[in-house]
Amino acid sequence: MAVPDRDLAEFRSTVGDWCRANVPKDWRRAQAGAPEEQFVAFQKAWFQELRQVGWAVPHWPAEWGGGMSVAEQIVLYQELAANDAPRLVLAFVAIHHAASTLLVAGTDEQRRCHLPAILDGELWVQGFSEPDAGSDLASLRTTGRREGDVFVVNGQKLWSSGAAHADWCLLLVRTDPGAPKREGISYFLMDMRTPGIDVRPIRNANGESHFCEMFLDDVVIPVSGLVGPEHGGWRVAQETLSAERGMTMLELSERLGRAGFTWLLEACRVRGPSGDRLLDDPVVADRLAAFEIEVAGLRSLCRRVVERHEAGASAPAEASIAKLLYSELLQRVMDFATEVVGLEAHTQLTKPLSSGWESGAWMLDYIGSYEWTIPGGTSEIQRTIIGERGLGLPREPAAR
Repeated sequence: MAVPDRDLAEFRSTVGDWCRANVPKDWRRAQAGAPEEQFVAFQKAWFQELRQVGWAVPHWPAEWGGGMSVAEQIVLYQELAANDAPRLVLAFVAIHHAASTLLVAGTDEQRRCHLPAILDGELWVQGFSEPDAGSDLASLRTTGRREGDVFVVNGQKLWSSGAAHADWCLLLVRTDPGAPKREGISYFLMDMRTPGIDVRPIRNANGESHFCEMFLDDVVIPVSGLVGPEHGGWRVAQETLSAERGMTMLELSERLGRAGFTWLLEACRVRGPSGDRLLDDPVVADRLAAFEIEVAGLRSLCRRVVERHEAGASAPAEASIAKLLYSELLQRVMDFATEVVGLEAHTQLTKPLSSGWESGAWMLDYIGSYEWTIPGGTSEIQRTIIGERGLGLPREPAAR
């Protein structure tokens, strides 16, 4: 249902006024290099601030605390970005991946158990990738053996962002080793307090440790933790991955356009020791103009993707196009920013932990931008999806 322009204008004003009154003024300084416990406490408190006004999970159905139209969500994300509100980094998997999976494929009991808990602060991690099953996720080797009313799971997961703080895990397990790759996988909800789970943080290139690996040693998961049919987890996993290529791309594109690009312009307006501005250099101005056009196109594309999805008219591969465009544009913008800002960009060694990939700490943002060309399907995988499903090209031959 279309929302009248006058109502959207009123809503925009409401969100803007609320942000100016409630976004912590010094959150960037406080979160730059903050200890993990301080980051976690801040994230949970900010989530509850948004929950109180009904803006923490706008994409959820109304009965679970959401119910906003796509038009309203666009306005909300635009205003949060424009007013430099912190991102819900820690709750990302819970409110997007876990929620979308439960709403589409979970049982009534699983939804009743976990959706209210997520609103109360329950944190989730995604246990999909493995050392030899990243882009080729169907090659996963973590096994689940059924013994009566439980499954006994053994294996290793890698690149599980936020696992050190998670309460629950979305877990893919091979439960039928004799079946074709995609037909022998089951999908589970795993309590992270279960004995046999060993979480080890991995320090990445910009000094953060949100990546983790998980070792599972005879971990017992009850049959009630199965999502969808046994051995039918591959289809359920596609619902999880689609969350990363849908509404989340809308939020990220708005932040890149409303915050990241704005800060880049401001950096180029600053006068250097000689009194000149980078913005006065015609080469720099030309690059900025080109980026502005691309960012505008990305934002428009992401809005169209979510609008078409809500209308039940999604086109094949359009979500992959949005994800590919965002991730590679983010990388190029941050590369350019690091180049033109110069030495100053290389001397900033911390960034606000509750920011996105456009924090203004240009070198760290550039390093972090490489994350987005890998998770949720690498750029190579996205191009394959676009070619085969979007353009109808022949499938790539299987490797021999």
